[in-house]
Amino acid sequence: MGWTEILGLTAGVFTTAAVIPQIWKAWKTKEVDDVSPGMYFVLITGLALWVIYGVIQKDIPIIATNGVAFM
Repeated sequence: MGWTEILGLTAGVFTTAAVIPQIWKAWKTKEVDDVSPGMYFVLITGLALWVIYGVIQKDIPIIATNGVAFM
């Protein structure tokens, strides 16, 4: 695995983890009033497009990280 794949995986992990604090806060407080459904729609759409792009490019880091985040 080269440095570009490591960079891609690292970027994907950070991108995937970015939403975790919001989910955790909502889980703990049982309050989701401040969570924008539009933000999640845009995020899911973007992740799906990244997975498609990764498949076209045959880029495993893009497919793996965005696929996990999409799920």
